[in-house]
Amino acid sequence: MTPFPDRAVAEALALATDLFSRLAAATADPPGITRASFGEGEGEAHRILAEAGRRLGMEVTTDAIGTLRMVLPGRDRALPAVAMGSHLDSVPHGGNFDGAAGVVIGLAIAAALREAGRTPQRDLLVLGIRAEEMCWFPAHYLGSRALFGLLPRDAPDTLRRVDTGRTLAEHMAEQGLDPTPIREGRGLLDPARIAYFIEPHIEQGPVLVEEGLPVAVVSGIRGSLRYPLARAHGVHAHAGAVPRRHRRDAAMATVALIAALDERWSRLEASGADLVCTTGILATDPAHHTSTKIPGVLRFSLDIRSLDASLLAELDAWLRAEAARLGAARGVTFDFGPPTHAAPAPMDPGLRTLLMLSASQAGVPVREMASGAGHDAATFAGLGIPTVMLFLRNEHGSHNPDEALEMADVGAGLAVLVPAVSELLG
Repeated sequence: MTPFPDRAVAEALALATDLFSRLAAATADPPGITRASFGEGEGEAHRILAEAGRRLGMEVTTDAIGTLRMVLPGRDRALPAVAMGSHLDSVPHGGNFDGAAGVVIGLAIAAALREAGRTPQRDLLVLGIRAEEMCWFPAHYLGSRALFGLLPRDAPDTLRRVDTGRTLAEHMAEQGLDPTPIREGRGLLDPARIAYFIEPHIEQGPVLVEEGLPVAVVSGIRGSLRYPLARAHGVHAHAGAVPRRHRRDAAMATVALIAALDERWSRLEASGADLVCTTGILATDPAHHTSTKIPGVLRFSLDIRSLDASLLAELDAWLRAEAARLGAARGVTFDFGPPTHAAPAPMDPGLRTLLMLSASQAGVPVREMASGAGHDAATFAGLGIPTVMLFLRNEHGSHNPDEALEMADVGAGLAVLVPAVSELLG
């Protein structure tokens, strides 16, 4: 890979630093920032980065559903582009870097190319994608799936934002956007026009901080098996008067099921399986619960993720069998409710090798790791587009105001990505 002048990478880092500062100031919502999907904060982030793209001499457009497209033209416009980017929405009172880092770094790479006086063979397309965070609308990868015509056609009129109760179509119209392509099932970007997709993103866990590494190449995005609306049904009864053999305790039965899942997870992990399991909701009904009552109903959620689709299917079957066994033993029935599934998305081996080689040549310490969180990159990979992600070290996790991406680690990411992207651009 051809090295870049130090001044070009320095120019890229200076632009990234400035853009992060502008985004934080414009979308501040103490504590943290808020950029609601198809809301004012997300719109303001799009405006700031669109203006930055124009200053770089890029072709800047926004499509009907709100995707920001910024193109650094190549010499042969007929060739499919190298695409980079991520989402620009956030959770309420979140951090400044989740999602935004991918778009900012894409622009920073365009700045490095311009500073070095290099015109690529093919276009560099930087995408600002709408609505990735599920906390606003209950649909995974909403913006990237809409971009390729993959959303259900009724989504504009059936999806409602959780904080307002208003439909996706209403929020889009408020931002001057048009849901018609979604209703028609019409994609606005042809996958054949994208040669590669690269999504830089902060790591959302503690691994890179723990290991003292600035970056990681993502091996794949874990698929998920989720039951967000599960319930256990037993019988309410007096806490002191009912002996164990007569109890139909929904809470105890659910705890036993979760303990069995935890034990199975431990064994599978010890054997080398990639797996994480979470119970994020565990609640008795506040209209009925009291410290002197055996709970007859308990609401809970299960979130099981792995890079191995067959393992997810195996666990789903095991979970149902174990629930039936425990339910029969304890006089309780389990209703898991409607599931949501996302398939695992392995990253492209050739692109992973390219980023690892680039890191080695730049002297940047690196490792490979799976992504436990979902990302828009999964949509691109699912369409057969060669896709890769680069994680940047970030303290304090994400989805909170304390995200702490150091600009030195952005610099390390640029040292890896600038020559690698330049190689792909030709």
